Amino acid sequence: IAKGDPKKPKGKLSACAFFVQTCRKEHKKKNPEVPVNFAEFSKKCSLRWEAKSGKEKSKFDEMEKADKVCYDREMKDYGLAKGGKKKDPNAPTRPPSGFCLFCSEFHPKIKSTNPGISIGDVAKKLSEMWSNLSGSEKQPYITKAAQLREKYEKDVADYKSKGKFDGAKGPTEVARKKVEEEDEYINDRKINEETKNRVDA
Repeated sequence: IAKGDPKKPKGKLSACAFFVQTCRKEHKKKNPEVPVNFAEFSKKCSLRWEAKSGKEKSKFDEMEKADKVCYDREMKDYGLAKGGKKKDPNAPTRPPSGFCLFCSEFHPKIKSTNPGISIGDVAKKLSEMWSNLSGSEKQPYITKAAQLREKYEKDVADYKSKGKFDGAKGPTEVARKKVEEEDEYINDRKINEETKNRVDA
């Protein structure tokens, strides 16, 4: 069976997958000699996940966001390395959130000080760093994100006025549709399929 490109970044992890990964590591630490049936263990963890409150899930939601930032960055580099098709250079780029700006700033630093670190572990570190920031420390990133959002909306309006944007068939809409389809596919996968290649055995 032909294997995929080994240089291609691994898929993104969901918040639930990060929770399962954390449970797996905790179990392994407490019971190092006890073997685990991954499918059964993941099912139990998913039930625990469903019972958690939004506040309890927020930590893992942040991990998911950080993981997406890391994944998108590495996929972009991967695409450039393969000589992928370029998008319209005049098309406005959707602005990042304050958290994403923070991740973009510290992602290279974490990678440089931790050679060989996985995307998932980078996401965890970024999430922890962001969570430990005070409101005032986060504000510069949030303010910058708001400014970029305002500029983006103006740029989109200008782009449309020049006839380079078709809301129904334009490149932005096509890209959005593709993302929605990919998200739907990911959400439909079972938790053991979603995490089996990313959770430490």
